[in-house]
Amino acid sequence: MRLVIREDLPAVGDYIANYICKRINDFAPTPDRPFVLGLPTGSSPIVTYKALIKLVKAGKLSFKNVVTFNMDEYVGIPREHPESYHTFMFREFFSHVDIPPSQVNILDGTAADLIAECNAYEARIKKYGGIELFLGGIGDDGHIAFNEPGSSLASRTRIKTLAYDTILANARFFNNDISAVPRMALTVGVATVMDSREVVIIVTGLRKAIALSKAIEEGVNHLWTVSALQMHPWTLLVVDEDATSGKCPRAFVFGVFSFK
Repeated sequence: MRLVIREDLPAVGDYIANYICKRINDFAPTPDRPFVLGLPTGSSPIVTYKALIKLVKAGKLSFKNVVTFNMDEYVGIPREHPESYHTFMFREFFSHVDIPPSQVNILDGTAADLIAECNAYEARIKKYGGIELFLGGIGDDGHIAFNEPGSSLASRTRIKTLAYDTILANARFFNNDISAVPRMALTVGVATVMDSREVVIIVTGLRKAIALSKAIEEGVNHLWTVSALQMHPWTLLVVDEDATSGKCPRAFVFGVFSFK
């Protein structure tokens, strides 16, 4: 596990965007051999998405031969809903880069058979040979995707009932109306993320300090699902100063690279 500390959220976003840019360009994707990228939603990755958009507009990066798989989607709201993750991704990222919409994969929370939808999602990932790099964020309680405390570390894409704390945290996206927040979601599993060849995690803000310390200083624990990444052969955590908050010793800092 590699840990990189940057001063603030914009610096974290720039670092990760340049890292992903280098990974894609070094991979040299083609139509027959696309770069498969896993992506998150939420507030944490927005700055990274903005930085990636700048790289595309500057001609330093292209998504023409990139295939994406998103981590999750709410159950029961249509893709056109302003707070669906489908809407979020096109609003914040996909509509601003050169990725063909046919290469975007997002779970359908309105599918008639949700179990079949989850199984088909796993099959599509395998069809592409697995995910090359999975970008993710974590919740205050250390969850990754919607794999909240108590989730199986062997879990695959599935239907997940959301914890009350998650519903409460997401109410800000629904005009602070808790009753409007979906109670269920479709999410990739911990094992789905672990199968990717590389995982990059965004950790920013004081509220994430405890989760960060649990992720790297203690043992693997299904109550802090991000801790499973200790067992992944190639994990990179990029954090800001606030997320360290005295909980994350500098001795853990290594693997700091520069991308020009």
